Amino acid sequence: MCRRHGLSGATFCKWKARFGGLEVTEAKRLRTLEEENAKLKKLLAEAMLDIAVLNDISTRKW
Repeated sequence: MCRRHGLSGATFCKWKARFGGLEVTEAKRLRTLEEENAKLKKLLAEAMLDIAVLNDISTRKW
């Protein structure tokens, strides 16, 4: 099966360990939550960068 789909045995075992006991709807929900989490992490990183820039600008002596 792995060869037919172009997967390595290690990848299959990793996916099976992660998604083995999940139903299809649960796996889709998990994927949705992971995507949302990634977006939120990106927004947080951008906000922290903006804060760091503002702090840097405010501490400079003109």
